[in-house]
Amino acid sequence: MSYVRCQRCGRPTCPECQRPAAVGIQCVDCVREAAARTPSNRTIFGGVVRQGRPVVTLTLIGLCVLSYVLQQVSGTWTRDLLFAPVVGAQEPWRFLTSAFLHAPNQPFHLLFNMVALWSVGPFLEQAFGRWRFAVLYLLSALGGSVMFLVLAPFPEGWVTGLYGASGAVFGLFGAVLVVLRRVGRSAGTIVGIIAINAVLGFVLPGVAWQAHLGGLVIGAALGAIFAYTPRERQQVAAIGASVGALILLVAVPVVLYSQHGFL
Repeated sequence: MSYVRCQRCGRPTCPECQRPAAVGIQCVDCVREAAARTPSNRTIFGGVVRQGRPVVTLTLIGLCVLSYVLQQVSGTWTRDLLFAPVVGAQEPWRFLTSAFLHAPNQPFHLLFNMVALWSVGPFLEQAFGRWRFAVLYLLSALGGSVMFLVLAPFPEGWVTGLYGASGAVFGLFGAVLVVLRRVGRSAGTIVGIIAINAVLGFVLPGVAWQAHLGGLVIGAALGAIFAYTPRERQQVAAIGASVGALILLVAVPVVLYSQHGFL
């Protein structure tokens, strides 16, 4: 029999179920109930403030690195997952999987994208929260592939392959640009990075500036909604904007493929 009572509910509690509180001892049920009622500490953008590592950012980097390793050891990994407009209608997953591939013989392609992801990813993951950050990244990647499709000349441009996380990274650049302006901080560095990469996209061969543009547009649009929506409507607006962006990014390829007889 226990002779210690919970200071909150008054019920006897055994030694295994006792939890020290500010005053006296509480039972595990009362501690759990109090934790559930305590509001989460959130950023002004609605993200839950978390201590520790940026889990989503690290996961995305890990997937890209793992995929790059598989590109080196598998003769078909790159071929089966890269995006080209001509195969997108029958294998639509390539719109997204291509963002986890990089030039097999150019490790700096992977390195530069991962450094860029690490430079802004943890900040946005903390600001927006994990699920919105993940959605932002993935929809920006999808937006890059869709823009590549939209701007590719038919039919000669439809056989050109696309891979790399640049579209998704540019989506993060677009979002962080909006966030910095929202909080009144200088965005000069991000503007400079975007401008330099925009120029390089037209100067260097093999750079898919179309994917950069698509990711930037989607990232900035979602970032603006995430950042400027009033706090009481942030969750609903984020879900609605994400679903709306996904519908748009699916509808545009469907229309184009239908016009060219692929569907």
